Amino acid sequence: VIQAVFFGICVLTDLSSLLTKGNDSQEQERQLKKLISLRDWMMAVLAFPIGVFVVTMFWSIYIYDRELVYPKLLDNFIPAWLNHGMHTTVLPFILIEMRTTHHEYPSRSCGLAAVCTFAVGYILWVCWIHHVTGVWVYPLLEYLSPGVKIIFFTALTITINIFYLLGEVLNNYIWDTQK
Repeated sequence: VIQAVFFGICVLTDLSSLLTKGNDSQEQERQLKKLISLRDWMMAVLAFPIGVFVVTMFWSIYIYDRELVYPKLLDNFIPAWLNHGMHTTVLPFILIEMRTTHHEYPSRSCGLAAVCTFAVGYILWVCWIHHVTGVWVYPLLEYLSPGVKIIFFTALTITINIFYLLGEVLNNYIWDTQK
C-alpha cells in the first residue's frame, strides 16, 4: 500500500509539473512545491526504508523457512506474480525512482523520528491484531517468547532506521549532494 500510494503521488507530481509548466500562477507553484515535498518525504521516510526492509526481511525468512512468513497454504489464494509484486518488485522500482529523481531528505533527526514512529505504530498494530484475533499476522511471532519479541521488534526498528540512513547516503551519492 505504501508503494502504491507513493508511486501514485509520483505520477501526480509529474503530471502537475507538466501541466503547470510555463504557467505563472504563484498558487499552482506553491501547491506543486507541497506535492514535491510530500513525495520526497514519503520516499525518504516510508517508500525506501520500508520497501528495502520488506524485500530483505521477507526473502531472508522465506529462504530460511517460508512457513514462518508465507505459509504454503497462501499459494492457493495469492498467485506467485502477486507475491513478487508485494515482496520483490518493490526494490528495483524504488531504486529506479531514486536514480531518476532527486529527493530532498528531511533533517536526519526528523526523518529518523518519523521512521521510528511508523515502525512502532506498525508493531503496535500487529500486536493489536493478535490481541483481538489471537492469531499473529506473521507466523514467526508465534514461536518467539515475549522477551524475544521485544528484542526482535527493537532489532527490526533499528534495521529500518539503518535503511533510512542507507537511503539518505545513496541519494546523496547518486545526486552528489554532500552537505
